[in-house]
Amino acid sequence: MKRFLTLSLAFLLLPGCGLHPLYASGDGGSVAGLLRQVQVAPIPGRAGWLMYNKLKQRLGEMGDSAPAYRLDVKLDENIIGLGIRGDRATTRERETLRARYQLVNLGTGQVVLDATAGSDEGIDVVSSEYATVAAEQTTQERLADLVADDIVSRLGVYATHTARRQ
Repeated sequence: MKRFLTLSLAFLLLPGCGLHPLYASGDGGSVAGLLRQVQVAPIPGRAGWLMYNKLKQRLGEMGDSAPAYRLDVKLDENIIGLGIRGDRATTRERETLRARYQLVNLGTGQVVLDATAGSDEGIDVVSSEYATVAAEQTTQERLADLVADDIVSRLGVYATHTARRQ
């Protein structure tokens, strides 16, 4: 009984902490509404193509309405060799993907959000060149997933703060 009372008290105090679910209202909420109004500008390169598609997938369909925002993304991709054998062959690589993104209000032309997101991951370099290239491509896809998630989360936080101000 004592445990039940303690848990009940904790649940009563929880709303006072100021934490709220980001997507609390689902498809009808301010976050989903803003995300559907974002047009992603083309991003050059293979990593750019992956990032563009990941962002479009996460932001959702705009429908018939005109976009209110444009998302400009510039990528910086880098692979460096870390593990070196005695014969100077690389045995381990680290791939890094960084994105600088800006959310531009199309009505005013003002940049309303300017931030960066990034991630990195290690790759084992094996004797099979095919396996190494496949690992690099898989890593590039995973990094695009992670960075796109970071960008969309930050856009969601921006939408929440914008909705509170209005």
